[in-house]
Amino acid sequence: MSNASLAISASTPADYQRLGISPDRIEPWEDGARTDNRRGTYEWWYFDAHLDDGSKLVVVFMNKDLTTPDKPLAPLIRLNLDLADGRRFERIVSFPGTSWSAATDHADVRIGENRFTGDLTTYRINAVLEEIEVSVVLTGTVPAWRPDTGHMLFGQRRSLEFAWLPSVPEGRAEVTYRIGDETHTATGIGFHDHNWGNVGLMKVIHDWYWARGNAGPYTVIASYITAHRRYGFTAIPILMLAKNGQIIADDATKVRFETEDVFIDSFTRKPVAGVTRYTYTNDDERFVITFTRREDLTRARMIESITGIKRVAARAMHFDGAYLRFTGEFTVQRFERDILVEEHSSDAIWELMYFGHPR
Repeated sequence: MSNASLAISASTPADYQRLGISPDRIEPWEDGARTDNRRGTYEWWYFDAHLDDGSKLVVVFMNKDLTTPDKPLAPLIRLNLDLADGRRFERIVSFPGTSWSAATDHADVRIGENRFTGDLTTYRINAVLEEIEVSVVLTGTVPAWRPDTGHMLFGQRRSLEFAWLPSVPEGRAEVTYRIGDETHTATGIGFHDHNWGNVGLMKVIHDWYWARGNAGPYTVIASYITAHRRYGFTAIPILMLAKNGQIIADDATKVRFETEDVFIDSFTRKPVAGVTRYTYTNDDERFVITFTRREDLTRARMIESITGIKRVAARAMHFDGAYLRFTGEFTVQRFERDILVEEHSSDAIWELMYFGHPR
């Protein structure tokens, strides 16, 4: 078996049968807990929103830090709140294992008094982290979706899994957030996805770009995943394109990914693309989806979140994983027989997760 086949998106009828899921229907239980929290596994439920007051919110409920999946259950909540006036808040709060519960028949994750619950259509998120409190109602406007089975498989036996379910590719977000005595209420466009796996990401993934955006009638989720060196740096492209709430394109074999204006970030020492572009070609119709970086929202070295003996071990292994989050312009262009017939632009947020060493 060649290296190129050691990292794949699971998509065969046998894959669907093994996982007990349908190729054309997603059930609420798929957004419930999919791991048992044992060492080596990890799981998280993610939400973000762009709000009409200019703020951006990210909330993630995790059963453990993704940099240390071999730990036992160690729940935490990550929150990023970027305000239009330039203020930025980041909170990462850990909780005891006894504070954790997660239903298996639908999304209902509780970490102490904090809760993330929903049914593929409507979600409610409530979290209090130090002086920041957020309350969210997210109502889906694009149906739940997954790329094939949503599972990426690695290794000769294809027994190593990383799974992803965009439960709400786009939705209306109603958000109240409080910072100390300061309270704001806003609406905007939100997103929720769910991730889990049975192998540490840094063991199977070298890096990924992940993005979502909304422009005109279009909603886009796009990702370009590069597997670890031991799996031949195999590329796994992902794209979902919806128009007016209906999914119109999601065949990854028709996607071409490109980068431009690549530079070395001075803090993380990772190569960063100023422009990422996904081109989807279907017969005489072509969509060109472009993300142009304007500003960095997050530049983080993962080793800073590791403490104690694990940090010493990470340094000894020369681990230098990094996470970067950007904001900028997002553009969707539609061509018919190479003639531009439609173009829409908006602001978007996207990320670069980089576990490996620069190639």
